[in-house]
Amino acid sequence: MSDLTAWERQLLIREKDRPTVNDYIPLIFDEFYELHGDRLYGDDNAIMGGIARIDGIPVTVLAEVKGRDLNENKKTNFAMPHPEGYRKALRLAKQAEKFHRPVICFIDTPGAFCGVEAEERGQGEAIAKNLIEFMRLKTPVVSVILGEAGSGGALALGVCDRLGMLENALYSVISPRGCASILWKDASKEHEACEILKITAEDMLEFGIAEAIIEEPNGKAQHDVYKTAENIKDFLVETLKRNLQKDIDILLKERYTKFRKVGEFTE
Repeated sequence: MSDLTAWERQLLIREKDRPTVNDYIPLIFDEFYELHGDRLYGDDNAIMGGIARIDGIPVTVLAEVKGRDLNENKKTNFAMPHPEGYRKALRLAKQAEKFHRPVICFIDTPGAFCGVEAEERGQGEAIAKNLIEFMRLKTPVVSVILGEAGSGGALALGVCDRLGMLENALYSVISPRGCASILWKDASKEHEACEILKITAEDMLEFGIAEAIIEEPNGKAQHDVYKTAENIKDFLVETLKRNLQKDIDILLKERYTKFRKVGEFTE
């Protein structure tokens, strides 16, 4: 696995040539049909959703979308979803529950959009509702972190039965820059914050937050997107076949227990 520091990984996952979900979906799924809108306000390009097949299994796919250039990033709001994005994700997840399709979530966001308009449309409520509803969704849910997973923006798609992370991916309660700004009132200490936050895939595995680390070819997904996609697909198929065999009541109990035991503290 990667021997890079958390700071080095953050720089790596923000490189322009880092594969995004738009690269992975055609390589992982046999078919993919995108669906749009939350049926309340509008569509949000920061979150993509649709139905697909993987190894013959029909699934619902939800994904946070990063751009590869300025125009793509403007279209997807730099992968920072508005509340309608989370509501679209929940609408499609409930549809998946109705038709007994597993849900696959791809997480890659610096965090939910914190603009005034997002707050006016209920950003916090939308994220909180996803946490509640995904916890009791009566169908298997598996999530994969492709790059950065920041705060509630990631948590809204992170309530799952099993979480996998690419080896250089990061999962954090707050961005290192935000942490430095709050703790030391100095955003320039972002490097120091990155190292003390414990946000690497190895940290998440140790804490019991993630269940698997997915290998990146030669330590970098950019080196071989096809092999990276194959590794992600192997993790997804193995997880789906395992969870589809479980009684849904057992699956829900295990999902609840997984999140109840997260966290450590001393007094």
